[in-house]
Amino acid sequence: MKTALITGATSGIGKATAELLANQGYRIIVCGRRKDVLEQVKTELSKFTEAFSLNFDVRNLAEVENAISSLPENWKNIDLLINNAGNAHGLEPLSEGKTDDWDAMIDGNVKGLLYVSKMIIPGMKERKSGHIVNISSVAARQTYANGVVYCASKRAVDVISEGMRLELTEFGIKVTNIQPGAVETDFSKIRFKGDEERAKTVYAGYEPLKAKDIANAIAYCVNAPSHVTISDLTIYPSAQSEPRTIHRKV
Repeated sequence: MKTALITGATSGIGKATAELLANQGYRIIVCGRRKDVLEQVKTELSKFTEAFSLNFDVRNLAEVENAISSLPENWKNIDLLINNAGNAHGLEPLSEGKTDDWDAMIDGNVKGLLYVSKMIIPGMKERKSGHIVNISSVAARQTYANGVVYCASKRAVDVISEGMRLELTEFGIKVTNIQPGAVETDFSKIRFKGDEERAKTVYAGYEPLKAKDIANAIAYCVNAPSHVTISDLTIYPSAQSEPRTIHRKV
């Protein structure tokens, strides 16, 4: 039975992916910051598979190292790493942006991905097998005004994914980079500091992607035959033609 470690697994894409892979027979290590929600997700998954939880913030290197190092021996061999944890904060021009928001995005979307990967990759290299899935965004494909730092952080995920593939293919490790378009999760609520009404407008007038749509795509990639690697996958809702353009019915 393969073991998958998923960051940001308490909601949205991470939780949907954990549920789907659990039903497909993977053992699941769910990771997140909200301990109470994390334990609830673990309990739900335990109905279908073996599940383990790690409570840490990917932005904190010491927490990452301590949590992953604490895994029991029978959980240490990670076959699949899904770097899903990330965030968006604010939607202002650079001249009006908040540096705390910039730090949160760069620390979570870039440094957090690197911290977790650094802990998992050596074991994969030693075993000469494994699969890493990084969750980027269509924002990496086309920068948009007022989202410069978020776009930059997701462009970094694309570059890191490419670099991982260059470094790890010879060790039998697959790397997949997923670029979702507009997905209806808590993403916009977090970006707009809990303003639910403003968040709803992001998904108004069309049918956005759902978390389970991205989970299905991830499952397709990780269950592909051993000789097949899906390197990059961009997924839009039907109403979205590029990162800045959504055709709404009003």
